[in-house]
Amino acid sequence: MTTTTTTPSQILQHTTAFLSDVLSHSELRRRLISTLLRHSSISNQVTLKHLNLAADTLDNAISVSSPTIRTSSLTLAEKLLLPLPQNPISSFLLSLIYTINKRQVEAALSILQLFYLRPSLARSDIAPILYEQLFSLHLLPVFRSFDEQRAKILPSTSENSARYPDDYSVFDESVVLPPTKLLSRMSDNQASKLRELERDYEEAIDDNCRIVADYLKEVLVNNTGDSSISPPLSILKNSRDDAGMEHSQEEIVETNTPLFKNGRYNPIWTERETSIEFSSSSFNAKCLNALFHPQRVSPKILKHQETSIKMSLPSRSNIDAETESSQDENMPCYSTESEAETKEKDTMIPLEPRGSQIPESFQINIAEPGGSPDHTMADYDHQPPGNGKCAPPKDFVCPITSNLFDDPVTLETGQTYERKAIEEWFNRGNSTCPITRQKLQNTQLPKTNYVLKRLIASWKEQNPNSIPSPSPSESLHAETEVAIKSTTPSTSPNSVITQANVDGMISELRHAINNLYMSEMLEESEMAVLQIEQFWKEVNQGVDIQSMLSKPPIINGFMEILFNSVDPQVLQATVFLLAEMGSRDNAVIQTLTRVDSDVECIMALFKKGLTEAVVLIYLLKPSTTTLAEMAILESLITVFDKKEEDLLKMCIKPKSAAVLILAQILGSNEERIASSVAKTLMKGRVIGYIVGSFRAEWAEERIAAVEILLRCIQEDGTCRHLIAEKVELSPILESFIGAKDVERFKTLQFFSELVKLNRRTLNEQILHVIKEEGAFSTMHTFLAYMQTALQDQSPVVAGLLLQLDLLVEPRKMSIYREEAIDTLISCLRNNDFPATQVVAAETIMSLQGRFNFAGKPLIREVLLNRAGFNRNRRSLDQMDHISNISGELEMNPEEENAADDWERKVASVLVGHEFGLLFEALAEGVKSRSTQLSSTCFISATWLTYMLSILPDTGIRGAACVCMLKRFVSILKSAKDTEDRILAMLALNSFFQYPDGLLDLTFYTKDVLKGLRELKRYSPLASELLKVLVEENESKAGIWMHKELIQVDCSENGEVSSVISSKDKIFSGHSDGTIKVWIVRGSSFQLIQETQEHMKAVSCLAISESGDKLYSGSLDRSVKIWSIGKSAIQCVQVHDMKVQIHNLAVANSKFCYIPQGNGVKVQSLNGESRLLNSNKYVRSLALAHERLYCGCHDNSIQEIDFETGTVNTIQSGSKRLLGKANPVYALQIRGEHIYAASSSLDGAVIKIWNTSNYSMIGSLVVASEVRTMAVSSELIYLGCKGGALEIWDRKEQNRIDTLQIGTNGRIACMAVDGKEEILVIGTSDGRIQAWGIN
Repeated sequence: MTTTTTTPSQILQHTTAFLSDVLSHSELRRRLISTLLRHSSISNQVTLKHLNLAADTLDNAISVSSPTIRTSSLTLAEKLLLPLPQNPISSFLLSLIYTINKRQVEAALSILQLFYLRPSLARSDIAPILYEQLFSLHLLPVFRSFDEQRAKILPSTSENSARYPDDYSVFDESVVLPPTKLLSRMSDNQASKLRELERDYEEAIDDNCRIVADYLKEVLVNNTGDSSISPPLSILKNSRDDAGMEHSQEEIVETNTPLFKNGRYNPIWTERETSIEFSSSSFNAKCLNALFHPQRVSPKILKHQETSIKMSLPSRSNIDAETESSQDENMPCYSTESEAETKEKDTMIPLEPRGSQIPESFQINIAEPGGSPDHTMADYDHQPPGNGKCAPPKDFVCPITSNLFDDPVTLETGQTYERKAIEEWFNRGNSTCPITRQKLQNTQLPKTNYVLKRLIASWKEQNPNSIPSPSPSESLHAETEVAIKSTTPSTSPNSVITQANVDGMISELRHAINNLYMSEMLEESEMAVLQIEQFWKEVNQGVDIQSMLSKPPIINGFMEILFNSVDPQVLQATVFLLAEMGSRDNAVIQTLTRVDSDVECIMALFKKGLTEAVVLIYLLKPSTTTLAEMAILESLITVFDKKEEDLLKMCIKPKSAAVLILAQILGSNEERIASSVAKTLMKGRVIGYIVGSFRAEWAEERIAAVEILLRCIQEDGTCRHLIAEKVELSPILESFIGAKDVERFKTLQFFSELVKLNRRTLNEQILHVIKEEGAFSTMHTFLAYMQTALQDQSPVVAGLLLQLDLLVEPRKMSIYREEAIDTLISCLRNNDFPATQVVAAETIMSLQGRFNFAGKPLIREVLLNRAGFNRNRRSLDQMDHISNISGELEMNPEEENAADDWERKVASVLVGHEFGLLFEALAEGVKSRSTQLSSTCFISATWLTYMLSILPDTGIRGAACVCMLKRFVSILKSAKDTEDRILAMLALNSFFQYPDGLLDLTFYTKDVLKGLRELKRYSPLASELLKVLVEENESKAGIWMHKELIQVDCSENGEVSSVISSKDKIFSGHSDGTIKVWIVRGSSFQLIQETQEHMKAVSCLAISESGDKLYSGSLDRSVKIWSIGKSAIQCVQVHDMKVQIHNLAVANSKFCYIPQGNGVKVQSLNGESRLLNSNKYVRSLALAHERLYCGCHDNSIQEIDFETGTVNTIQSGSKRLLGKANPVYALQIRGEHIYAASSSLDGAVIKIWNTSNYSMIGSLVVASEVRTMAVSSELIYLGCKGGALEIWDRKEQNRIDTLQIGTNGRIACMAVDGKEEILVIGTSDGRIQAWGIN
């Protein structure tokens, strides 16, 4: 016995192809996951939550472009699924994950596990193609077994042929009884047994699917590639009449039950029916005996027989003779009698009318529309014998079209159909097998049955003369007859409808159709419409009315009724039928839209009160311009006033269609049309019904309702209050996952607009609903969408996500908050997308949380109110507007407290993000040339700066001062709008309350004083600030003054990496290896020498204690010693140090430097060297009194005695905080004090230590990071990030001034001359600046 084996490569080929196809089609993937969830029996909510989260994470991994994010997402999804109990959903998701990761074997095992867990669902809805490719061949014994049991239940044709009415002659053995005739005469006992057999059949298929799944998994695991693993034996359940009988797979094979030539098996239709011979009285007996599979009867044959047929039965000897002369031993064929004999016999067959003749309207010919190359069985059945033509095997003919198969597909019931024919069957709403009437688990068609297709092609090659040309006679009724014959319900045990009743209904229907499009009497056509409508409603299953009515001539007949009838009932019925047909068949819609007048007629009827026409209008999909020109808006609104019970039940509810049409109009690019429609909708009660559409079952209607309401809110924000009162957001959240990206953004935009009510408590209630309701993790889903959203969409999503995160007290770390704020800042700084910048700025401004009744932010009005703006000074024409604002600002205590709490939370997380990074972005926006962007950023910056005076001091005010102070002063000084100047004054008030900020303001004293004096009459705050500023200046009469002497551009030499002063000269080292010598005379600053002897950057310069030598260290691994003359320097010694030099200190006959690795090297001039502090990575050096001070990478500071080598620790090191190092960037020694500059992780940037007892005696809190420092006898100069130069009083340890270097570069180095009269700095962009100190 030959067994069917499957190799690992075959399994992997089929499973990989299927899973790859699922991954490449997002809609298919989501539908399959949804189907699995819908059929899930999981009750554990934690498990369901993990499954949903894993599905979302997988979807995100597929959609992102970043490999890192994809890998992490897939890993997370896999970790979520593996601990869960085995279930179909997790198996399916894991198979997709393994496929992406190219783990094909694991993917195949997972998808096969789905067939083991839920075989029925897997083979019908999830992976029918895999069932066909991997399972069906192994299940053939099951099919055969059930065939035998079914054959014992059903009667044979020979036993029943004599009991049929006169339509079929008892003596005519060539006439085949239709299966419907046969099944309609089954006894109740037979029908019951068939139903039991069908149940057993389904159970057996499920059990055997599990066995085959285990077998396929075993093949994969062993991976032998040979047939050492035998296919599993099938479990065959026995019929209740055959209890005790068991059949193994081998026994079933030995029974030699024939299979269909296409490899399929049908457990219901296997009656051995004889073929039909009309043209000859003799036929091939071998052909008769070979037909073991179900044979279909051509409608032409039945018609020809019923008109009147008399045949002479051939004698037995003739049959034997024909058998001997058979041309083909395997193919049913006709005899080879001569053509002359055939003609003679034909003349002997009289055609007489019968008493039970079919009505004339039924006597039609079958022809495939459009001259199809397929051929009907009648074409073969009417061929005269002896012409060499042979009838095709019945397996080669579609039972629906009676044509040779062109693209055969085999359903799960074993029946094979033409693809186009069965597709049309499914498109009409059917979900059963046309022949067996069995409910199909899946209506997705499998791949072409290529085995059968090749057999047909082979037969055609062997019988070229047996393929007739298509008949030219085609008619509407011929197509109708095909539809009738192919869709008339069989009287199966599940659906017992007598053939006589069906025939009667068909006759009445065809008569009505004839009257509809052929009658010249309007009343007769109107009556036909009502009859067709009644037939349509009463026969939900049975005759396929759709194909009978959807032909263009009949559609035109319906349109004639619409043009001419005035009967409301007839018009309603006509529209109902057209809408029902159009929803099922797009060809109907195409027929209607070919003529513009048809569409106009339907719209005109709708405007006259035919409400149901709105469904047809929606299906016709007219353009927005057409809808606007026809002015149907008022009619659409009247649809909502109708009661549901007064409207017909249609394929689409009329109110749903009206919602969808309104969404189409409002989504128009014609702003004028959309605006007009939105205004009209808000005048009536339509908004309430649109909100009700959120509960619609159809997701498309829910999304359309969102788009309508969003457009209405954008047109007039006052309607958001009515929407908020009635809205139910859960259905919208459920629709979010399956929606398109454009629809998702519309939904998020709607949510963002909805939380702009003038009551803070209501806004937070809605935010809670959005966050907590819905079947998925809202925060995670919104975050995933934001990461892939378009630039102009990101700010809106980020703003909503941030609000949802802030519903609870802000945590130290939240991925949602961090991502949202980062997105807002990124969009705000993206100069390539100006529109996105504006949206981001407006989103930040709206986060303040106060809105007027129309949803507009009140942030500007609130800030002016806090500044004490005296509105009585405003012009009279603005008084009404001001009074309205005053009313909107008034809140009850509960709302006021809620608004204040929200404002503090939002401001705290915004200003605290990345130590005030948002202020940098806002400062850039204020400088923008776009008026809208500049104004919005200015208001947001004012608000956040004001909030700094209310929030706890975390050092952010320094960053805000650096970024915004100069801009606020400029607006206070020169803005034309008084309100803008008031807002700038309010922001500056925060700096007045900050000592260092007040110090910074003294630099702009003149401009600030002038502005405040001009604003005294508008705000009492101006007077208060004037008083503070005057007192501050009087107490600082002796303040240090720094006058800029010179600014030189040396960018051609790269970065100024080091500067040092000696007597009247200043030396500068540059990144190209150049050393420049400058001479200072009074306020003049002159270059006297430029030399380039280093090959790489001069990283450090040092002066000997005697002052006559200059030491230069370079990245070219050398130290050069220069003699300092009156007008030039000259290199006198070169030391090759083998390592790069990063810092340098000189004492007597030795110098110290920081090498590339750990420790500090001490080099004597005679060539000796030693390594000190080797266990530390030193970052900065200072040398004084034969002691070396080291500032290290771990924030520690050591003192090393040169003579004894003793190391004392001044400041202990610290571990890295949050993965960041905290090095000591600069060390300076002045007297007995050590000044160390490091980062601000612990609050203090500058720490001051005593060299005698190593105690810390002070610290300076600086807003920005300090990388370089210079100390004079009375002042401390700090080079800060952002180009600011802060000046501190050394004794008082307070800041007295801030100098702006005026470039975008950082301060790389600085020095004070010996007389402490000049401060010189070098910047990273190659500039040297000097100030005179007074």
